[in-house]
Amino acid sequence: MTSTLNTGHLQKTIWLIGCGNMGGAMLRGWIADGVDPMLITVIDPALPDAPAGVRVLATAPAGEPSPAILLLSVKPQALDSVAHAIAPLLGGETLLLSILAGVEIASLRAWFAAPQNIIRVMPNMPATIGKGVTALYGNASDAKVRAEATALMLPLGMVEWISDETLFDAVTAVSGCGPAFVFRFIEAMAQAGVALGLPADQAMRLALGTVEGGALLAAQSSESVGALADRVASPGGSTREGLNVLDADAALLKLMRATLTASAKRNAEMAAAARALT
Repeated sequence: MTSTLNTGHLQKTIWLIGCGNMGGAMLRGWIADGVDPMLITVIDPALPDAPAGVRVLATAPAGEPSPAILLLSVKPQALDSVAHAIAPLLGGETLLLSILAGVEIASLRAWFAAPQNIIRVMPNMPATIGKGVTALYGNASDAKVRAEATALMLPLGMVEWISDETLFDAVTAVSGCGPAFVFRFIEAMAQAGVALGLPADQAMRLALGTVEGGALLAAQSSESVGALADRVASPGGSTREGLNVLDADAALLKLMRATLTASAKRNAEMAAAARALT
């Protein structure tokens, strides 16, 4: 296996299996962070465009040294065909990372027997602009391996390690699915503004700017988000009246619990389906 580690940047041979939206975001993030494009091979039958220097192949290259790092970025239903083609080419020292939703470590281990270290990765959509949240879970106890996995994901934004794989369904519901729920909230907020008489384009700008500013303030503040809400809402004022609607019978909390529960349940169902295939 060929690999080198350059101070400040991860410099190891990487195979990226699949280069769609998320795989492409990772690829661009690695190169922007200083990884040599010549060390990266994209394997995707669609032969997508890639930054200069990156090798793009339709199929895995047989007869070459095993990659130091392999990242699976394909649809879960493609795992069967991908594993049959890729697994024989991997060595024990290959660090295998997977962003396949619902596919657990045990299922990945059944498909890929050789790699000693397998790590599940759950990025979310804002990773495409370097503002994502990426959750990691794996059986790697070696601090160096965990540091390498972290380094690969840091160009995408925040990185969080999960201590128990059973929590991955919940993590997926909160941060993996969460951007879609935020988008729906922004849409609803803008539509409500339109109902009050605002032009649609202006209502959307106001909603987007408000959510962006509120999220940044919450992220930078030492106060809890509840305390921040109370700071905006003076007693008897208009904000308090609006919060009274959201807080009545814990309406918003119940809605979000039901939303995340539905997403987590579906993720568990996909994991069960993946187990059944191994």
